[in-house]
Amino acid sequence: MSRAPAEPRSAFAHFHTIATRWKDNDIFGHVNNVVYYSYFDTAVNAFLIEQSVLDLQNSSIVGLVAETQCRFHSSMAFPDMVHVGLRLAHLGTSSIRYEIGVFRNDDALASASGHFVHVYVDRATNRPVPMPLALTRAADLLRVNA
Repeated sequence: MSRAPAEPRSAFAHFHTIATRWKDNDIFGHVNNVVYYSYFDTAVNAFLIEQSVLDLQNSSIVGLVAETQCRFHSSMAFPDMVHVGLRLAHLGTSSIRYEIGVFRNDDALASASGHFVHVYVDRATNRPVPMPLALTRAADLLRVNA
């Protein structure tokens, strides 16, 4: 199976910066694989909060993670700074797929890449609902022109 190469920063429309923590390192001296999923979740939800799309306490519609995947290209370790790049991969009727690049410090190529899918549901029933207009507008900010 051939691997997709690490992508450059220019492939992403928006970035969120996260400082690594001492506890992110595993016994092998690098950021443990599960921590990358936390970076994905943090970057996506921070973007939604910044765009006034996500109100954690009052939203009647919430995005549930339906799928996530991560591919590793190079190691990171505390005290690296992490820059998580986001771009829109697909906007459906009730779901959105973000593509993600995780960059170490000022590195030009991603240390990890992957995707993250939110399905929007009614908070009370957990049934899918149409994509909120505010989210559709925010998603436009994540489009990268090829």
